[in-house]
Amino acid sequence: MGYTSLALRSMFGTNNGIAGQVLVGFGTDEQKARWLGPIASGDVVASFALTEPGAGSNPAGLRTKAFRDNGNWVISGQKRFITNAPVAGVFVVFARTRPADERGAGIAVFLVPADAAGVDVGVKDAKMGQEGAWTSDVNFNDVQVDAEALIGGSEDIGYRAALTSLARGRVHIAAVAVGTAQRALDESVAYAASATQGGTPIGNFQLVQAMLADQQTGVLAGRALVRDAARLWVSGEDRRIAPSAAKLFCTEMAGKVADLAVQIHGGSGYMRGVPVERIYRDVRLLRLYEGTSEIQRLIIGSNLVRAAQR
Repeated sequence: MGYTSLALRSMFGTNNGIAGQVLVGFGTDEQKARWLGPIASGDVVASFALTEPGAGSNPAGLRTKAFRDNGNWVISGQKRFITNAPVAGVFVVFARTRPADERGAGIAVFLVPADAAGVDVGVKDAKMGQEGAWTSDVNFNDVQVDAEALIGGSEDIGYRAALTSLARGRVHIAAVAVGTAQRALDESVAYAASATQGGTPIGNFQLVQAMLADQQTGVLAGRALVRDAARLWVSGEDRRIAPSAAKLFCTEMAGKVADLAVQIHGGSGYMRGVPVERIYRDVRLLRLYEGTSEIQRLIIGSNLVRAAQR
């Protein structure tokens, strides 16, 4: 998917990934039976509603609130840059039910049907790249849901569910970054082998070969790191450091490979309709969502220090 279109894969990356995996990992049997089939078939599009104007990479800062009212829950708050929102059938919504205390972070997660009263989906965002990945703001204005909408039946599952889903998603993002980088490399090699300067294929020039070599090295290193991080995730050996390291390296690598691809193409690489121009814009987002590169560095560093201190 990353090799072809980051925007298209965004639908699946959210539906089957960060949103659907909250239900897979933390939902009750009844919630799984009700929602996972329709989500898997595409009859219902799921959306992961975590990011807010004042809370992005760190879910502990969210301000959307939920409170009990006669056995139901009432949710109020604003979410931003929510993927699949304009076409969503259900939102996986994170909300604070109380201040953080000794019992936990006080963050719960709810299943909110998109047609519930008080759900207001904003206009589709206009972005630098990945235009085919539909995102928008979503406002929850005193939205009422019944008790069964609380995922896992617990108020304290939300924070753990967010961190777990995002960590798994980081391996996913690292993988699609490698796919995109491979596409940029392939486009670069094909162009270098055929485009000429002064009658000579530009791929015969050593400085162009050096750029291709840097691209290839990054792609190979990224692919190996993704596979290792995925193995560690599946085995349960490392679900913290390896996903963040993979996302950090692979998304930064994809940005460098895309930049070199434009450079190899010269002026043509700056023109709309040329694949590397789109790739150059699309990959920039990879370093921002599901935890910025800076957040990944903090996760890696802090976990290494804590492990040594233990």
